[in-house]
Amino acid sequence: MKRYLSVKNICSIAVLGALGAVLMLFDFPIAIAPGFYKLDLGDLPCLIGAFSLGPVPALLIQIVKIIIKLLLKPTSTAFVGELAAFIFSSTYCISAAFIYSLNKNKKQAVKALIISSIIMVLTATAANFLFIIPFYVRFYGIPLDAIIGMGKAIFPVISNKLSFVLLCVAPFNTVKAIIIDILTMLLYKRISPLLK
Repeated sequence: MKRYLSVKNICSIAVLGALGAVLMLFDFPIAIAPGFYKLDLGDLPCLIGAFSLGPVPALLIQIVKIIIKLLLKPTSTAFVGELAAFIFSSTYCISAAFIYSLNKNKKQAVKALIISSIIMVLTATAANFLFIIPFYVRFYGIPLDAIIGMGKAIFPVISNKLSFVLLCVAPFNTVKAIIIDILTMLLYKRISPLLK
């Protein structure tokens, strides 16, 4: 742990976490999911940090990101949105860092991004089905039928919670991962010398 907490790494973790928090503020809906699912690029700095610094710093970047985001914009989801973002993003970035650390080359980077994206999408889909949607139904009193109806307005074949997460949540997170993966491949080599 000590080697991860050099002054240089602490500064990199802080800067990347802060940048991720700022990018989280610029979120926007996309047409394939109801408007309360919003896409942001907050994982981009973490993924670059994960490749450059490793899995433990990736986790620390995520912690810094969520704390700063909450300072800049308080929760509107009783911390469930932030907790979900932390879990999904940590799964995404830590798995990418671990896979990339096994062999640091371009082919391995692509492999790391693909596998970690799949892991993140599966985690987000399962968590929405098992915990997140049920929480919003109970805590906010939003009828499950209303949530399913928002999905049905986009994809008429949606008829229940399972089809909702498979046709809205999974594609939403897939699109997010693809965008961040592409940006990571375009930016990593340019930014990594600054971190090293």
